[in-house]
Amino acid sequence: MGARSLSLPFELRYTQPLEEAVEEVAQALDGGYGLAPRSIALLLLQGDEATVQRVGARQPEVVRRSRELAQALEAELGQPVALAVAAERYRWSQRVAAAVVQERAARDDTLGERLGRWAMHPWVGLLMVAGVLYALYQFVGLFAAGTVVDWLEETLFENWLTPRVNAAVAELIPWPWLQELFAFDYGLITLGLRYAVAIVLPIVGAFFLFFSILEDSGYLPRLALLLDRLCKRLGLSGRAVIPMVLGVGCGTMATVVTRTLETRRERVIATFLLALGIPCSAQLGVTMALLAQLPWGLVLWGGVVALVFLTAGFLAARLMPGEPPLFFSHIPPMRWPRGKNVLVKTAARMQWYFLEVLPIFLLASVLIWLGRLTGLFELLTGALEPVLAAMGLPAEAAVIFLYGFFRRDYGAAGLYDLADAGLLAPAQLVVAAVTLTLFLPCIAQFGVMWKERGPRVALTITGVVLLVAFGTGWSLHHAITWVGGVF
Repeated sequence: MGARSLSLPFELRYTQPLEEAVEEVAQALDGGYGLAPRSIALLLLQGDEATVQRVGARQPEVVRRSRELAQALEAELGQPVALAVAAERYRWSQRVAAAVVQERAARDDTLGERLGRWAMHPWVGLLMVAGVLYALYQFVGLFAAGTVVDWLEETLFENWLTPRVNAAVAELIPWPWLQELFAFDYGLITLGLRYAVAIVLPIVGAFFLFFSILEDSGYLPRLALLLDRLCKRLGLSGRAVIPMVLGVGCGTMATVVTRTLETRRERVIATFLLALGIPCSAQLGVTMALLAQLPWGLVLWGGVVALVFLTAGFLAARLMPGEPPLFFSHIPPMRWPRGKNVLVKTAARMQWYFLEVLPIFLLASVLIWLGRLTGLFELLTGALEPVLAAMGLPAEAAVIFLYGFFRRDYGAAGLYDLADAGLLAPAQLVVAAVTLTLFLPCIAQFGVMWKERGPRVALTITGVVLLVAFGTGWSLHHAITWVGGVF
């Protein structure tokens, strides 16, 4: 690369109607905003919220006029002002680059550069997505949720730890009602610690490791760009892929990350879709492990959840007012993940799991114990039983949905126990897995929704999700029954 003498002016000027609007707004400003009047004018015409509030406090007439000009420009240019400004700047940067940059002889592309291009190709990129999902299924769904969980639960807990804990508690504590707080079916150690360490921990750890590898490789921004067009049909931009992928790790954390989305409309839609159709890593892993030996059930589960997710997003995008989002993203180079980076990121997320999630599992055990002791637990499960019966599920399944409200992964672990005990036929297992995946967000995610989006939005999302989950479960049960009767 080398530089050469310039003959082109480098002052950035926009198309005539946009330039005239910028000049009019800039001349109306009285200064004192810390930026050049031209910069403030451009921000006002693009509707920057902070600039609108700042100028509106001193010169509300300028804000009103800038809005009028922006509406006229959008009608004349056929696109949002922000998009027109970005396009003009891009063309200007191309002209500057052409004037100052001299390309050397082409060199052979590296493997990383070729993979980076393929990851954004409309067809090859989708094949790569399929490959990534298959690798996720093998590593998290089969190895972690199968091999590792089986060893931890059966060898460590059921054959060694649980019998010793039950015997020790029965010997040390004379009161049966207090014994159940620590041991037996719903104890802190035999249920809360077992779920957290034996079932959820290996699955979450495997997912965090897998996600850190993808993150450090530079693949995630390319995935966002590849799926931008699909996201726009759901009222989102490609940037929303990041919280959606994070949601597969933890919906609570992903709901916080929706702050990075540009508009309130986009943040509300993303929060709704996270609450409805994005299973956390443990729930996803446990479900994949349960259905791994039932290929038709795994395909049906994935297809139904994906269909509900896309339909809900499509309807939300059309029912919620607002402009379609814009998407600009820096694309980093594609590279082999660095082991140290991957381990540091995975360790940080595992630390978060132990500090944030493990106490919630133990708290959930205490709440379940109190609920059983007071009779409230039986009252709630009794209220759920008729609803579940309409979906063809046994009464015992009511417990896992209550678990699911404390933690989604807690409910998934309960589903694992029911299936392991042989209480669910294959069709019932698929219906239960679909309904639980679409079921209410866990209490931690609900709390973050309340804080981030406000009580009205959080309660509305929760009500809609509950109706969609049970409605889908009921419909799927009757569809499977009808197909079974026909064939």
